[in-house]
Amino acid sequence: MQVDLNADMGEGFGDWRMGDDAALLDVVTSANVACGAHAGDWDTMAATMRRAAERGVGIGAHPGFPDLQGFGRRRMAMAPESVGNLVVWQFGAARGMAASLGAQVRHFKLHGALANMASEDEALARAAYEAALRVDPDVILLVLAGTAQERVARSLGARWAGEIFADRGYEDDATLVARGQPGAMVHDPAEAAARMVRFVKAGAIFSNAGKEIPAACDSICLHGDGPEALGIARAVRAALEAKGVELRPMEGRREG
Repeated sequence: MQVDLNADMGEGFGDWRMGDDAALLDVVTSANVACGAHAGDWDTMAATMRRAAERGVGIGAHPGFPDLQGFGRRRMAMAPESVGNLVVWQFGAARGMAASLGAQVRHFKLHGALANMASEDEALARAAYEAALRVDPDVILLVLAGTAQERVARSLGARWAGEIFADRGYEDDATLVARGQPGAMVHDPAEAAARMVRFVKAGAIFSNAGKEIPAACDSICLHGDGPEALGIARAVRAALEAKGVELRPMEGRREG
């Protein structure tokens, strides 16, 4: 049994820093690098990708809504064509930066409100994923397992990997409990680690209400922007390794 550990990175800009990317890169196997819309800039992107490549960590593009003040977590109404252009703009920047460093963008993961909306709305997910696939037909779409994102990735015949979250609670439809609501966040590293072992071993998501939802648990998201982030990341990795789970960058699957 194998699983990927991913974290959102490169989310600082200028002199402002978000999270301990250097330490997280010693824990994760894939890095989702911000593309400049919700966070990040050219220097931060370059430094993050360079460090990831040096450590053998898989590089991914992490585009979001153009919302620096809200960190991409505020919902926005955009026409499908505009969403597609927004994706191409950010994905293209990530691919160009990686190429300049002799590296490659292996996967693509939507950020924040854009991701949450695409997990509920197949039309929005399709607009984003079709745009990404026009840029790179072989990129791995990292999708919220069991949601509209997965359904669209399957329908497009794309390479995809299912993602579960170490520090987030789940609704009965496999979507994430909205931030700010009771049960949205898991703060205790031991609890997060135990949940991830349970999810991976069962091949399922367990909602906060106790519902078991069969899911492709290919990659675990370890957020990098909270005070408990590094502790949770280390605890999850240690717990999985103790159970004999192999940790390596995602490979992706093609299942229609």
